[in-house]
Amino acid sequence: MSFIEIKNLKKSYGNVTPLNGLNLTVEKGEVITIIGPSGTGKSTLLRCLNRLETPDSGEIIFDGINLCEEGAEIHKIRTRMGMVFQSFNLFNHLSVIENIMMPQMDILKVSEEEAFKEAKVQLEKVGLWSKAFEYPENLSGGQKQRVAIARGLAMKPEVMLFDEPTSALDPTMVSEVLSVIANLAETGLTMIIVTHEMRLAKDVSSRVVYVDEGVVYEEGLPEVMFKAPKREKTRDFIFRIKEWQWDGNVSEIDIYEILASLEQFCKGQFLNKNEYLNCIQVVEEFVSEFTDKTNAKDHLIIKLAAGEEGEPRIITIDTNGLSDSENILKTIGDEKTDNISAKIIRSKGEPVIKDGRIVIKLKESLSN
Repeated sequence: MSFIEIKNLKKSYGNVTPLNGLNLTVEKGEVITIIGPSGTGKSTLLRCLNRLETPDSGEIIFDGINLCEEGAEIHKIRTRMGMVFQSFNLFNHLSVIENIMMPQMDILKVSEEEAFKEAKVQLEKVGLWSKAFEYPENLSGGQKQRVAIARGLAMKPEVMLFDEPTSALDPTMVSEVLSVIANLAETGLTMIIVTHEMRLAKDVSSRVVYVDEGVVYEEGLPEVMFKAPKREKTRDFIFRIKEWQWDGNVSEIDIYEILASLEQFCKGQFLNKNEYLNCIQVVEEFVSEFTDKTNAKDHLIIKLAAGEEGEPRIITIDTNGLSDSENILKTIGDEKTDNISAKIIRSKGEPVIKDGRIVIKLKESLSN
């Protein structure tokens, strides 16, 4: 028998059915990452696992115990299954160390001295012992989530559940939380992680599970799921998230909004600083220099294909909808051009002009 067995799990809220007969097994020591579109039952699955939600039907068998049976000791089970939420769920009136000590004393019934020692161990593990006597309001989002992880670990769980642990964080804070989770994955702790961070899923998983329409649509080893998924929806999801696109009329261009969106995408794909600055500069130079000579109703499409680590980053600018397309293409394609923006674009990668599109394979950059 597997450590966790989920059989035909169903859960509805009125006319919405996030779980519609889901089946999944988890072996002891596995790190399972669950990916998929929003609203397809991923978070509901975690909340049913630790019985924060009551399934409508089906079975959740944890270490031989059916959590859906009447009389199941849910309170006892929760001491064996820690959970880290999107929104930290820290008590703002308690210090960091008190947030970690209190559940130990209330639920595990350990002494204050034991709780303090364990809290110190876990805070050191996530690099936050120096913040032990601070209050949550004085911490960054990334630090709050690391405290939440330390609190969960202090309960000595056999399973850790992570519900989108980076979704509430500024992109600059994501890496510190991902680093902590990656370190935990090497300890042998069983973990189930709902995430939209594809690099995390690829790097730390024993198995990647794609959930759609309330069921496990496809699952497999990360190297298979991210290179050659078998089913159409999985392929569409995996490869769509590797591409950023802006598509609109010139009159709709807001350069600040475009660059902010592009930067967030680049950081989400773990492009290093040089790579995403190159991407941003190409887009900024093109939009600033070459769209002010066009009509407001002209149409522009810009795409960035992020690719896998080690593969080229490719920017495609479709100028077919621009009234000055011919001159724009000629200027950017001219190696001897005096146009400063064209020179900058060319310095980031050799542009290939074809069928009204500029395709720029960005030069390789070393990580900072």
